[in-house]
This record gives sequence, structure tokens and C-alpha cells, in this order.
Amino acid sequence: MSYLEYSVKRVPTGPRKILHLNWALVLLLIAVASTGFLMLYSVAGGDISRWAEPQMKRFAVGLVLMFAVAFVPIWFWRNMAALAYGISLLLLVAVEFVGDIGMGAQRWIDLGVIRLQPSELMKITLVMLLAAYYDWLDIRKTSHPLYVLLPALLILLPTALVLKQPDLGTSILLLMGGAAVMFAAGVHWAYFATVFAAGVGLVSAVMASRGKPWQLLEDYQYRRIDTFLDPGSDPLGAGYHITQAQIALGSGGWAGRGFMQGTQSRPIFLPEKHTDFIFTTLAEEFGFVGAFSLLVLYVLIIGFCVASAVSNKDRFASLLTLGIAVAFFLYFAINMAMVMGLAPVVGVPLPLVSYGGSAMLVLMVAFGLVQSAHIHRPR
Repeated sequence: MSYLEYSVKRVPTGPRKILHLNWALVLLLIAVASTGFLMLYSVAGGDISRWAEPQMKRFAVGLVLMFAVAFVPIWFWRNMAALAYGISLLLLVAVEFVGDIGMGAQRWIDLGVIRLQPSELMKITLVMLLAAYYDWLDIRKTSHPLYVLLPALLILLPTALVLKQPDLGTSILLLMGGAAVMFAAGVHWAYFATVFAAGVGLVSAVMASRGKPWQLLEDYQYRRIDTFLDPGSDPLGAGYHITQAQIALGSGGWAGRGFMQGTQSRPIFLPEKHTDFIFTTLAEEFGFVGAFSLLVLYVLIIGFCVASAVSNKDRFASLLTLGIAVAFFLYFAINMAMVMGLAPVVGVPLPLVSYGGSAMLVLMVAFGLVQSAHIHRPR
């Protein structure tokens, strides 16, 4: 009996799959989501029905979806990768024609029971397709220019559609998440150095285009860049959010003001307190200790994913798990850097904590894929 045949026979089946779930990861996800429920209850002034209760219901649905995805063999998701990517791409195109407009952007499709943001779905399906592609590709061809071109196009096409919505934050996540999978698959570093150099040139072109007929970004996006470079230049306008966020972060001190005792997180100071800037509420009410504790939970989630990926002998499953881990890392790293003034405000939510339906459900499906890779790995 070959090693592969022996390994396949040892993959758990039926009810035994429950025993092979990464239960530590499940508990960590519940802990992070519970932190979000607590913060949403606080920013609503003690009204559980406004944001916390709907978020709890979404998380419960997300848990069911995660378990459902986890128990499906990983080879099925490998075979579905191209279809999932194609559906996500079609939904992104559909947004251009039938998408709902909110806060100056056209990003959602109203499905009745939920307002779906296709760009959230694309973050995961892109990773799935790239992992399937490099699983299929001979490892000796990984850095061949011809075989680098296709994944580059697979990344750039949805990125361009998302940037047009406009959604700069998600575009960055798609680019960086896709590049991470390519790097993990073994693409030569010279390609990334070339892209970095081109990125520097693109940033220069973006700044030079300001005020020109061929302006590359929207006016509000340029204001975000100005705010990042000098928040005090417009403290009551474009710099208002980040200024108030920094005040909230600083006022929390070591142990915080106490639960529901924050002052900066009230509606008059931070209008987006339940979404992009919810981390400031946590930092103000629970201080450095609370903020650092959440960061530890995030790092542990990443650690479990990386450990699972490294120990997995299935190339698709390993790359998929690593890609999802990187996407999750980018989520919270960019959000935290954004509210601390270390990065421009680009509208990236704090994963499993910020209020939102699409992001929550897609993330839980993503962790279902991680669990599927973990359960069905060769043993």
C-alpha cells in the first residue's frame, strides 16, 4: 500500500470528523466575536437590539456555515474553486449595473435577506483559485513568466473592478492576499521586487494626477491621504475621524475608563464607531490591556492556521490555509494601523468585531475551508 493510499484511508469519515475539528480555533473565533458583541452593545448605549443582537444572529449562522463547509472533503472545494471565482467575478460586474449605493460607493447587491458585498466573497474565492492553480501547476514552472501571467491577471481583474466601486481598502487586500499566495507557492522574489518598484511609480503617478483631467483617484480618497500625512490640517473635516480616534486611544490609558464609560465613542465624536472605528471603543474602555488581549487572540488564530498549513502535505490545502491566514491578518492589521494613524483611512472593518453581515459570513466560510483542510489532511 502506497503512502498516499494509506493517508487517504486515515482521513476521518462521518461523525468522527467532529473529533478532528480544530476546536481551539473554534473557541478563539467565539472569543473574538464575543468581544465584538460586547463593544457593539456598548457603542449602542446599552441597546442590544440595535447592533449586538443582529451581529449575534449572523455569527450563529456563520458558525453553522463553518461546520457545514468543514465537513465537506477538501478535494470538493478544490474542484469548485474556478466556479466560485467565476460567480464572484460575475457578482462584481453585476454591482456596476444593479448595485446599491451607500456612503458614496456602489458595493452591495440586495438579495432580500442580506445585502451582499461581492468584494468580500472575492477575497476568499481568489485565494481558492490561486491555491488550486498552483496545486495543478508543476512546481518547476512556478516562476516561468508564462505561468506567472495568468495568476497576475486573475488578481488584477477583480482588483480593478473593486477599485472602480470605489473601494481602495478591499483592492489593497485583494492585491496583497493574491501576492501572498503566489509567494508561498514559490514564485521568484524578483517578480515582487519589480511589482514593488512599479507600485512606487504608480503612487507617484497617482499623486501627480491630482487635479488633472486624468485624475486616478476620487477627491475623497486624496483627502484621506492628506489626512494620513497631516491629520491636524483639517481637524473638523477630513481629519476629524482619525483625530478623535487617536484621542480615544490615548484616553484609555493602561486599564481603560471602564465598560460603557467611554466618552469619545459616543455618536457625536465617532459616527463610524460600530464599524471601522470600533477598535477605538475597545481601547478607550479597556485600555492597553484590552486592546493587547484582542491582538493576542488574533495572533493565536493566525498561529493555528499557519501551523495547520505547514503540517499539511496537501499542496492545495496548505496554500489555501496560508492564503486565508494572510487575508485575515491583513484585515485586522490594516484596521488597527488605520485607527492609530499609521495608515490612511481606507474603510477596512475589524474582523469578527465590526458590525457587518457580508464580512462576518464570508470570514466564517473561510474558516470553514481552513477546518476542511485540517480535518481531511493526509495523516
